[in-house]
Amino acid sequence: MNKDNISKKKYDYLIVGAGLYGSVFAHEAKKNGKKCLVIDQRNHIGGNVYCENIEGINVHKYGAHIFHTNNKEIWDYVNSFVPFNRYTNSPIANYKGKLFNLPFNMNTFNKLWNVNTPEEAKEIIKKQTLEANITNPQNLEEQAISLVGKDIYKTFIKGYTEKQWGRKATELPAFIIKRLPLRFTFDNNYFNDIYQGIPIGGYNKLTEGLLKGIEIRLNTDFYTNKEELSKIADTIVFTGKIDEYYDYCYGKLEYRSLNFKHKILDTENYQGNAVVNYTEASIPYTRIIEHKHFEFGKQKKTVITEEYPEEWTPSKEPYYPINDSRNMDIYTKYKQKSLESNIIFGGRLAEYKYYDMHQVIGSALSKAKKIFRT
Repeated sequence: MNKDNISKKKYDYLIVGAGLYGSVFAHEAKKNGKKCLVIDQRNHIGGNVYCENIEGINVHKYGAHIFHTNNKEIWDYVNSFVPFNRYTNSPIANYKGKLFNLPFNMNTFNKLWNVNTPEEAKEIIKKQTLEANITNPQNLEEQAISLVGKDIYKTFIKGYTEKQWGRKATELPAFIIKRLPLRFTFDNNYFNDIYQGIPIGGYNKLTEGLLKGIEIRLNTDFYTNKEELSKIADTIVFTGKIDEYYDYCYGKLEYRSLNFKHKILDTENYQGNAVVNYTEASIPYTRIIEHKHFEFGKQKKTVITEEYPEEWTPSKEPYYPINDSRNMDIYTKYKQKSLESNIIFGGRLAEYKYYDMHQVIGSALSKAKKIFRT
């Protein structure tokens, strides 16, 4: 057949999902002269990092997103689209009305035990772990107590974790907690990464920069138009649920979901911090986010979000993969099947991984470099 008679498809890449993975890949493809179409079933770009401006405040609609990384290449990459501010994540834990610093550090230990030195704190933790005498932890509760003792477990871990997973800690596998960071300094910075911040003006600035000049179709469901959409591009980049793409032929993967309740309050400052975790089981939400503090806002009103963990159903957004042995066995089959096609699967849902933002971006950049040899 004459090459000239072969009809060229309209796009080089159809990118399903306008979140970070899809946006980064689309940007790199365009940079390399490729024509892309990005579609998303939502009415906005940005995926879960999307912000809605309410009362002059950039509200993280799908939960708090705090960018942090040790990778200078990725930090420079995101800052080339929008400058990031100097926000440092220093969350607070509220347990029965008492406030403690997170992660567990000397400020935490001082408030919990009235100790002033690292040696005093270490001694209490050592005493409690020895008294527990747990040599072979059988569940999450035993694992946590064997690492940090009963006081820290009861105050900060038990209630929060049971809400997060919707299971008793004694019913959760020990491997969920591989380690618990103990910091014997008066340092409230939650992350150890060198680079940290929030885009000035919100995350929409980042995704708008990445997708500049690229054709986008919103409110477009891939499955409703699968046959037609699959024909218009040489390659599909898929960022949705990998099990759904293959019509659940090996079974359904499981997730935890979240429900966000946003409230506008007629006050300048509700809690004095961007993130406050509620660690007791009797309070149904895991944390309250006060969004203005991410960008040091001085607006007259404030917007808070209560975050409620939920069991996932197909009608809800999947947020956290449940990477237990059963689900990983299923995912491995889908992964193997995907290697037999020319479809690119990327991102948290397609790779069934709990990715932070810098890891999603790194994954997309790595795939683009491999394809375009840049």
